[in-house]
Amino acid sequence: MKKYKKYIYITAILLIILAFVGKRAGWFGKDTIHKVAVEQVTYRNITELITANGKIQPETEVKISADVSGEIVELNFKEGDEVKKGDLLLKIKPDIYLSALERMEASVNSSKANLANSKARQVQVEAQFIQAEQAFNRSKQLYEKNTIAVSEFETAKSSYDVSKAEVEAAKQTVVAADFTVTSAEASLKEANENLQKTAIYAPIGGTISKLSVELGERVVGTIQMTGTEILRIANLNVMEVMVEVNENDIVHVNIGDTALIEVDAYLNQKFKGTVTEVANSASTNGIVATDQITSFVVKIRILPESYQHLIPKDNQLFYPFRPGMSATVDIQTETHNNVLSVPIQAVTTRIDTLKTSIELVGEKTKNSNDDEIKELVFVYQNDSVYQRQIKTSIQDNNYIEILTGLKDGESVVTAPYSLISKKLKDKMKVLKVEKDKLFDEKD
Repeated sequence: MKKYKKYIYITAILLIILAFVGKRAGWFGKDTIHKVAVEQVTYRNITELITANGKIQPETEVKISADVSGEIVELNFKEGDEVKKGDLLLKIKPDIYLSALERMEASVNSSKANLANSKARQVQVEAQFIQAEQAFNRSKQLYEKNTIAVSEFETAKSSYDVSKAEVEAAKQTVVAADFTVTSAEASLKEANENLQKTAIYAPIGGTISKLSVELGERVVGTIQMTGTEILRIANLNVMEVMVEVNENDIVHVNIGDTALIEVDAYLNQKFKGTVTEVANSASTNGIVATDQITSFVVKIRILPESYQHLIPKDNQLFYPFRPGMSATVDIQTETHNNVLSVPIQAVTTRIDTLKTSIELVGEKTKNSNDDEIKELVFVYQNDSVYQRQIKTSIQDNNYIEILTGLKDGESVVTAPYSLISKKLKDKMKVLKVEKDKLFDEKD
């Protein structure tokens, strides 16, 4: 019995010590007060932005490919050179095409000679036919008068039939010879065009933005398909950014929208642009349909006046942007002026569970679709926060427009977001501090 009482005394002493230490350490006996940063609700201008990444490219760029095959024997320009429309860019070795042209010329001459012979033969057999026809008619008259024998009449008729057949054959020979001439002339025209294609001229003026071949290199060209790409000519005076915008945002983008462009090569500088093209069909990336990312191509022209300061006065042919440079664009889709707003991080969403109830044993709970998701902020007042339901509109990168639920001058909690999104409750006590002191250690 005494031993049992001893254990009770020891346990009681330990509990007292634990209670004392816990009280001093703040393990229990008082609520945790969270530090928060606040900001006043105020009026400002908000421009909704859609951000996308892409590459810079010339608005006009022509790819030049070989139409005939052969070795490059003359290359007059290098990458980066300026060319004018009609300049001779390069030549492909013309020997085999010149030989083909000469063969086709000979073939045309031969075909024309055959046509002339066929026409002469036609004239000859037509004359013979006239004689045979006259002889046949005389024999027929004499035969009807029983003046000549049957055999003599049949001989005249046979000569007439043969001559008539020869006339028809001669006509067909002339037609065939005429077709041969036409075919030979078409082949001659093709050979001449192939020879001309060995010399490639600039279709437009601009800058050689890409040169893919060297002198002495062989290129392949066919009529049926695109040949070897030789070079590209671009107008570097007018550049654009091609980006992909996801399907949720593309409905807000329109031709003529203003955009701000940041180019990786020019840090801390923004250039102005305007949307010139919005794709009607989506481009998808993904292995299977469920993995596909649906986006739409948008092109934004970079306005020259926004980068004039980058062009040296003594070198007006300098082009600050080059094809393939990386860029980020902020497309301004909508602007609301002088509207009530708060920082984006001040807004959170919570599920309204008032509609959810506990069912009897064995019954299912209500469908989670009955829960309502509401937008909330926490208004700071007298060292406490109060949950406030709001309605929002457009937002930019930092602020979001408030339609209902707040007044100008009220203070809302803006940090830390982990508290705003999960831990803060209505009427909870908090400690307001500057944002840079949120995570300072306790004194």
